[in-house]
Amino acid sequence: MLEYGYPVLFALGLWWFSTGVVLYLDNLPGRTFGWTMLGGTAVLAFAVFALVVSSTSTSLSAAYIAFTSGVVVWGVLEMSYFTGLLTGPRKTPCPPGCVAWKRFGLAILTSLYHEFAVLSAVAFLVVISWGEPNQVGTWTFVVLWLMRWSAKLNLFLGVPNLNDWLPEHLAYLKSYMPKRSMNLLFPISVTVPTLIVVLMVSRALSPGASEFEVVSLILVATLLALGILEHWFLVLPLPDEALWAWALPSRDADGAPGGEANSESGRSGTRSDGSPRRMVASRKASRQPATSPSPGRGGAPITELP
Repeated sequence: MLEYGYPVLFALGLWWFSTGVVLYLDNLPGRTFGWTMLGGTAVLAFAVFALVVSSTSTSLSAAYIAFTSGVVVWGVLEMSYFTGLLTGPRKTPCPPGCVAWKRFGLAILTSLYHEFAVLSAVAFLVVISWGEPNQVGTWTFVVLWLMRWSAKLNLFLGVPNLNDWLPEHLAYLKSYMPKRSMNLLFPISVTVPTLIVVLMVSRALSPGASEFEVVSLILVATLLALGILEHWFLVLPLPDEALWAWALPSRDADGAPGGEANSESGRSGTRSDGSPRRMVASRKASRQPATSPSPGRGGAPITELP
């Protein structure tokens, strides 16, 4: 059983830690973002190199390296979004009373540049690993990408739980996402990936599976299962923010980051001079009935997974 347990624990630990690192860095003062992305670019280059090298091998270590590389590449791209350095041409709230199709088009504009970057990354990873025996890194990135888009569509259609991790400079994204008890896409979003997880695990448990196949399938299947869990976080009253309490800024009684002076309470955003930024209201507050014409949030979830 250890041959199945180790990949599960590794994927779970990497998901939790990498998500926390992204949250922590994105909630530092704005003056640090340039250094963050400079370091992130170096890490990205190393991760791509490791993915290319590991794609030629079917050893167990190569499977773990490729998986880690895929997660790191994804994490750096997500970090570029949540720092606000790579988003889209639109950086303003959705106009009140906007019809669904127009709201969808405007929502895409809020992250258009980032979406192009992610699509380019998908194409690049497919090309550099094409025909190689180890596709774990590419699978990992594709799973994160597809589950992120699934979560974004569910947020656009409406979910009851709204993420409280958006920094203030991205708080305008909330206006693109309505708050609803359920939407018709959600059952499909969790059922189809669940079936895929079952098929992957069944293949890993089959007698003819090699050690490399077992580890590879369990790693990617665990990540996909975590993506499904993140979807359930959108509709179930679970305190998922507690998983990354160490990475999130503390809050005062008003929901603002702890330690800030009261005179700062009207200030928003992260300016280029590195002024402190505020996080959006806590999840507890977001579950209260909304009074604005277009409550909710927009933008990318974690997975939100890292």
